[in-house]
Amino acid sequence: MATTNALSEQSITQIIARLGENKRVRRNLPGWGRIHIDRQLPFLCVYRQPVSREDAGTERLITSQPAYVTASGQKTLASGISQLIEGTAKTMSGAFGGFLIVEIWSGLNDDLPDDNVDNLVILTEPTLRRPAFNIIVPKQSGITETVEVLEKELARLEIRQARADVNVIHSNKLTPPRMPALIPEAVANALGCVTIGIVIRPIFRKLDTGENLPLIHQAMIREFTNALQKAFFTFVRTQTKYRPPHYQMLGRHAMVKAVWTIDKQLSDISTSFDFLLQATPINAHSAWTKFKRQRFQQMPIFRYRPRTVDPALLKRQLWNIHIENVEDPTLQHLFREKRKELDTQISMLGNMNSDKFLYGSMELYGDLNDKIVNTARQLLEKISPHSRDGGGSKSLNAQEFAQVARNQIERYRAEFPDFSAQVYVQNNVTGLVVSHGNLLVGDKSNISASRVEALISHEIGTHIVTYFNGQAQPFKLLFSGLAGYEELQEGLAVLAEYLVGGLSKPRLRLLAARVVAAHSLIDGATFIDTFNLLTNTYRFKQRIAFNIVMRIYRAGGLTKDAVYLRGLVQLLQYLQKKPLADLFFIGKIAIDDIPIMQELQRRKVLQPPRILPHFLNAPATVLRLERLSRGISVIDLIERKNK
Repeated sequence: MATTNALSEQSITQIIARLGENKRVRRNLPGWGRIHIDRQLPFLCVYRQPVSREDAGTERLITSQPAYVTASGQKTLASGISQLIEGTAKTMSGAFGGFLIVEIWSGLNDDLPDDNVDNLVILTEPTLRRPAFNIIVPKQSGITETVEVLEKELARLEIRQARADVNVIHSNKLTPPRMPALIPEAVANALGCVTIGIVIRPIFRKLDTGENLPLIHQAMIREFTNALQKAFFTFVRTQTKYRPPHYQMLGRHAMVKAVWTIDKQLSDISTSFDFLLQATPINAHSAWTKFKRQRFQQMPIFRYRPRTVDPALLKRQLWNIHIENVEDPTLQHLFREKRKELDTQISMLGNMNSDKFLYGSMELYGDLNDKIVNTARQLLEKISPHSRDGGGSKSLNAQEFAQVARNQIERYRAEFPDFSAQVYVQNNVTGLVVSHGNLLVGDKSNISASRVEALISHEIGTHIVTYFNGQAQPFKLLFSGLAGYEELQEGLAVLAEYLVGGLSKPRLRLLAARVVAAHSLIDGATFIDTFNLLTNTYRFKQRIAFNIVMRIYRAGGLTKDAVYLRGLVQLLQYLQKKPLADLFFIGKIAIDDIPIMQELQRRKVLQPPRILPHFLNAPATVLRLERLSRGISVIDLIERKNK
């Protein structure tokens, strides 16, 4: 490694001055490395690159932290790095009354515990090793609780089903081999500064070739980041005057440019096409007329909108997005999952009206297990096919319903001026569709008056509210939709129907029929077979059965409609344990994303939802939610919805 100019006194002074003003610091360092400090914090992670050997990837274990320094281990740079860290420690210790430095380095084989030969089931390849750590602690440090938490959390780290081996070593030698102390011991003692060393077995590289193992590396970063944050939390609570209520509040607040760039790139691709509109027939009414005229014996032919995008070009754009540049493992996970989902959707656009479309649909929306199929069949058997929505024969045509929807949107806009949703009546849409925050109403829609409030709560109170709440957040993916968001979205929307007292028996039968029809499709039944199943076995009216089957068989087979009932069941199970939080309406998210959204809120990356559905404030909603907290099934909703 070539000799490089040392870190200048002026640069050090500028950095320390910014830290003293609680300003973010993010700068490249001479030779190699970077300092990134989000804000004033009582801890710092450090990595010094070895001069005598390659050590690719070790530094990535700390670059997700809100305060880190990575630097070259050249002797000519040591003094400047030491001054920088000493100045940082002095500033932070003065603000918090204590300061912790954690320096990491990768160790050779004899630095770390041997692999446990009794647990090598998945470690048959000699280049794959179990994770291992040595925690090196000063002989007299006074941070016993912090070390215990660090040891416990690192011991929980599991990669490829192999748990980590962890040793705690008490020593006054706290630095990597042949490198000086970061801060003189006397200075550190005077500042109330403690240093811990962590030696890491680099299992994210092949032992024989040094080749990177990216998936293991990603998992290691996530697990190691979490362990460090919990240890920092313990240190902060026991050794400083800072009292954050949750360890995730110590995570990153500021996002680097790469995060916003990638978020925009993924969102732009996501919003460049409307997947559901592309896969929805534009001739549903005429296809029904012809199907009926042919006595339901000929497979209907559906026509679709021309594609507005080239799937091959979109794929190229998608895989040119450098998600690996995102240091934050939480955000990198969200971005990777969204890219995988978009890849499937784009492939499906190119495979419309083929068997491959159905395979993509099953990958996108999941398979149907026996439990949800049996629940659907029970609903169909228990609810009479002659049940009615109630409210007499009064109904609203498309224009009348559209005006009710516009009035409701104006109410939201009065509270939130950026709530710019529009309502359009269209002749190439069947029923109701929300697209890019707007409500599309099929011109032949005829809606029972008793269902109006439920549908308004479903389409506007859920789908459009979450769209504009997502728009108010810094991440564009929150309104275009995180990976797998549909199940929670549709579950919430159907729950909204129940909460306003509008989840009727025919509506539940319809949701159940969608599951049965999707199951029939996956089992290989034809369009006509499934149509006959719904009309003959479950006694649906012919036009209703046609619409159900058309939605399931469109474009080659789209199983999305099964997520309505599945999402409702998922939510009912969740509400037995936890309340319906405002966070559910922060944007278009999956239920598995709730802990991530909580983390990002604690880190002040996300704000609370800008607006909440109006129906949540109704006294009847509060009573129904309290009933759900006691635990009821979908079947129970039939008898209890009006109580």
